[in-house]
Amino acid sequence: MRLDKFLATCAGSTRSEVKKQLKKGMVLVNGAVETHPERQIDPQQDCVVLAGKPVCWQPFVALMLNKPAGVVTATEDRRQKTVMDGIDHPRRKELFPVGRLDIDTEGLLLLMNDGALAHRMLSPRHHVDKTYYAKVLGTVDAQDVEAFAKGIDIGEKAQTLPAKLEIQSVKEVEQPFSETDSDQESPAEHAVISEIYLTICEGKFHQVKRMFEARGKKVVYLKRVKMAGIALDDTLAPGQWRELTNEEMERLQKLC
Repeated sequence: MRLDKFLATCAGSTRSEVKKQLKKGMVLVNGAVETHPERQIDPQQDCVVLAGKPVCWQPFVALMLNKPAGVVTATEDRRQKTVMDGIDHPRRKELFPVGRLDIDTEGLLLLMNDGALAHRMLSPRHHVDKTYYAKVLGTVDAQDVEAFAKGIDIGEKAQTLPAKLEIQSVKEVEQPFSETDSDQESPAEHAVISEIYLTICEGKFHQVKRMFEARGKKVVYLKRVKMAGIALDDTLAPGQWRELTNEEMERLQKLC
């Protein structure tokens, strides 16, 4: 790999910044000052130091994104904004989303550059847990908990695998009339909203929504909060991201 590309990738510098650093003698390769940007190095063998600090090559790169609603889970899309549009990581071009979240679903989305690991995480054979927080229109009760634990028929050849449904609250809320009824002088109508956590180990199309629809209820808000033992960082606002910690990366690799 070219030295300037290595530094731009690992140190987060632009190519022009790297050239200036090289000219100033700020870069050492294996203990010797290097000024040539085209110098070929082995990222895993050569020792590169920039301004007194070692620059290390990390083969595995993984980010945690708090996906906002309204963006599609894709690396590119001609019509809509994607989850990659807000990522300014120096190795952005290597990254891709692990799995998909619907355009209106928020929460934890992992981005990485390891296709083999991503495949293992998504493979039905590995049964990687994914936990969602949802607001559901309708009363979710103990019968739903039992049904989810057994598996739900969502219209496919096989019903879903057992899932863990936890009820947080069930309460009546006011719901205003739709815009078409806004001219009516009627009081707001009421509806029951259940707040739940659901842990599944599959990734079928619209699975969470379809599971509740099969029970006669509708998901009105959905957010993934945990995947593969990694919880969404609650300090990340929608659209924000950070690199996984060493502990999270080790946990991910051991789990899969």
